[in-house]
Amino acid sequence: MKYIVAITGASGSIIGVRLVAELLKTAEVHLIISQAAFPVIAYETGLTWGANPAHGVRDYFKSDNLFYHDDIQSPLASGSFRTDGMIAAPCSMKTLSAVANGYASNLTTRAADVTIKEGRRLLLCPREMPFSAIHLENMLKLARIGVVIAPPVPGFYHKPQTLDDAVTFIVGKLLDQLNIEHELFRRYSGPGGG
Repeated sequence: MKYIVAITGASGSIIGVRLVAELLKTAEVHLIISQAAFPVIAYETGLTWGANPAHGVRDYFKSDNLFYHDDIQSPLASGSFRTDGMIAAPCSMKTLSAVANGYASNLTTRAADVTIKEGRRLLLCPREMPFSAIHLENMLKLARIGVVIAPPVPGFYHKPQTLDDAVTFIVGKLLDQLNIEHELFRRYSGPGGG
């Protein structure tokens, strides 16, 4: 399996970082991190990948199955580069709007545009609250063409005790959308179920 993961400049970068770590257990990951995302990642997680993010990211994940991309000339910008899908987590409203309106001005939005045109699975994890009518219209436009809109909303039936538990649940739900087996959370089995 081969997936593109984009981490954009919205809050919730830990979701993208954790998703990459989980995907690397079973798949090849092609990672895009927007320039706006680096300070958010540093602020929210304490991770700093230095002046050369490609090396910092590889050192952090320690995987030969991770490939970092930061140039629109990347193979990810072409439909001939085959993948099993793409996930933007978190997905800024700027990125969501650009994807919804075919404005492929950077590698993330071009890769999403290619994913849509090639009929591949695209998941967007929009991080905003509350949603405006503009946000909702853009999400509806994308959902109508088959894009999965997956806001990072935690469940509580698995009784999370920490913020990490909530993040783990969200990452598990994203993996569910990709049909990737995992044991990141206990599945609901009814009231009083174990």
